[in-house]
Amino acid sequence: MTSLLVIIVLVLLAVALWQLTKIFDLTQVGSSSDDSQVASDNDNNVQGYIMFGFLAFIYIFTIYGLLKWGGLALHTPASEHGLLVDNLMNITWVLIFVVQFITQGLLYWFSFKNRGNKDKKALFFADSNKLEAIWSIIPSVVLACLILYGLYAWNNIMFVDKDEDVIEIELYAQQFKWTARYAGQDNVLGKANVRLIEGINTLGVDMSDPNAQDDIIVSELHIPKGKKVHFKMRSQDVLHSAYMPHFRAQMNCVPGMVTEFAFIPTYTTSEYRELPFMVEKVAHINKLRAEKSVELVAKGGTALDPYTFDYLLLCNKICGASHYNMQMKVVVDTPEEYKKWLSEKTTLAQDIKAAAAADAEKKAGEEAKASTDSTAKDTVKAVIDTVKAVVAKVAMK
Repeated sequence: MTSLLVIIVLVLLAVALWQLTKIFDLTQVGSSSDDSQVASDNDNNVQGYIMFGFLAFIYIFTIYGLLKWGGLALHTPASEHGLLVDNLMNITWVLIFVVQFITQGLLYWFSFKNRGNKDKKALFFADSNKLEAIWSIIPSVVLACLILYGLYAWNNIMFVDKDEDVIEIELYAQQFKWTARYAGQDNVLGKANVRLIEGINTLGVDMSDPNAQDDIIVSELHIPKGKKVHFKMRSQDVLHSAYMPHFRAQMNCVPGMVTEFAFIPTYTTSEYRELPFMVEKVAHINKLRAEKSVELVAKGGTALDPYTFDYLLLCNKICGASHYNMQMKVVVDTPEEYKKWLSEKTTLAQDIKAAAAADAEKKAGEEAKASTDSTAKDTVKAVIDTVKAVVAKVAMK
């Protein structure tokens, strides 16, 4: 409400100033002042200085923004190709900043230098093949280099050699959660179709496919350090986007098709937690949480838990009301820890058999109970009938 009142006051103030300027213009009618619409030399000088003031504002605000918010950018990448992505981004930023700094400076300087003056006459300049070649060839070469470098980085994350030793993992997206499916011992994912979703088989895995017999489904993603991981993405409902910021990887999950990317993790979760910048960041966050906890406790609320860093798989598409909460914990283990963790998991085939056995046992129990209840009812009925018969005989005597 306060913001609305401030906006209304500012609008009314602007209207009042506009009215005052119109009144001032009316008071000047008939005076000896110059009311022509042609800018004078003084007008051109004033406009030139104002223009330079605006240029200074652009430069100052840009530098201030870099110093103030530059630290919010992602820090050390946790994948091999992440260095390529960061280098490409840094090169692009530097080029944009340098080109913008030079071109804007020249644009404003030449505008000021060649401002209107009654003692000067404009020079008609038709064209210059030399200048046109310079401002066409140089940007083209720079852009071509950036594109080639970008394609090199793209190939590192997108293309996997068929003969390459990789870990196959499927990321399955649905509103609003992620599920991971590991290829198992054969390292080949079984076929899947949403039409086959039934009971515990929430990913629609085709259990008639031999390659699906050792597939493992989990809700927490574990990957080994130093090993290339090939991710395949599917979506059950709407468009999602698998985003792993610390690994510099993102790919849309499109219903009806499979998308993919691959990368090699370079830091385990515990190693990344020990990096100096992360230690400092976690300490700062926990300081803020502690201060907030004091306020919450004073109001009768519950204190916030301390923050611990974890890699996360996020959804980077606005996919619905709970989009913000669609995330999965990602743990990077040592190769030995990863093998141990994976060996402790049961396959989807085993889970389905266990669920079927549990259902059969439950059904058998229900049938036994129903049979027992029926027998008990029959016994009670027989006893009642016998008692009635005895009572009837006694009554006849």
